[in-house]
Amino acid sequence: MYKALLKPLLFQLNPENAHHLVFDALRRAHGLPGAAALLRGLYDFQDAGLEREVFGLRFRNPVGLAAGLDKNAEFTTELAALGFGFVEIGTVTPRPQPGNPAPRLFRLPQDEALLNRMGFNNDGASAAAERLRQARPAGLIIGGNIGKNKDTPNERAAHDYVACVEALHAVVDYFVVNVSSPNTPGLRQLQEREPLIRLLQQVQERNAMLPVPRPLLLKIAPDLTDSQLDDILLIARETRLSGLVATNTTISRDGLRTPAGHVSSLGAGGLSGRPLRQRATEVIRYLHRHSEGMLPIIGVGGIHSAADAQEKLAAGASLLQLYTGFVYEGPGLVKSINRQLAGR
Repeated sequence: MYKALLKPLLFQLNPENAHHLVFDALRRAHGLPGAAALLRGLYDFQDAGLEREVFGLRFRNPVGLAAGLDKNAEFTTELAALGFGFVEIGTVTPRPQPGNPAPRLFRLPQDEALLNRMGFNNDGASAAAERLRQARPAGLIIGGNIGKNKDTPNERAAHDYVACVEALHAVVDYFVVNVSSPNTPGLRQLQEREPLIRLLQQVQERNAMLPVPRPLLLKIAPDLTDSQLDDILLIARETRLSGLVATNTTISRDGLRTPAGHVSSLGAGGLSGRPLRQRATEVIRYLHRHSEGMLPIIGVGGIHSAADAQEKLAAGASLLQLYTGFVYEGPGLVKSINRQLAGR
């Protein structure tokens, strides 16, 4: 129904407006008597064989929602009904910020891709924490993807990440440090070895002081070279990371079917979707092999089918996340992947 009826209508709208329309409708529908059970019946698929224990957490299935779709922790209950095993909120910053000027989200239908330069638009860490305190679905793992405010200089970035940890630690199960978004000026400079070590060490020091320290992961860009990936693995060991998220969006425009002139007219931003599938899988495979399988990886990038999900797992991913594939394929994608993984 989604691909035949809803998607053609939604794709006539501005992508950001369509996003708000869909999630507002989902929230209203979920509140109707019997609607939550209906959604679970349509989209949730449970099987004991799907359960995973990764970095000390028990996931009911390995298919999660990537950061970016539920930035402000507004829809975790509804997303749980759609069958996700975990949801990563954010990217959250300490203070609210509007993000970059619109338009800032674009579809490339010929490539089944999205281009975004959202710029960490969010209500701030305290607002997200309060929403999770008031409504948190039982059994759903929640991750907190954290970043710095746009006006925070890189030399003070650690202060922002620590502030997010302090605000969210009681309501999330793990943290992801995001230094790989291309949409905050200068942010990717924090992926360089020395700044990244300093940042992660300060976040880990604060994390260790919490009543229950949370697993800390790092989200990396697909545009890193092999030598940079080697550095990431060394840094992960040195700073005692629990895992990696591979990968974020790409700044590459190689191999697109969409005419280059049209892509150029859209401006800067990170590209996600099918064009990212192969590179994301390559990065996962490289990290898995060179860490000898000792570092859990959440695989994300270009998962539009159960076969794409299997590919990521075969490359070494322990868990998966959807974003653009969820937009193009609809909520049935979660169930399709889980059914195939369960052999049903």
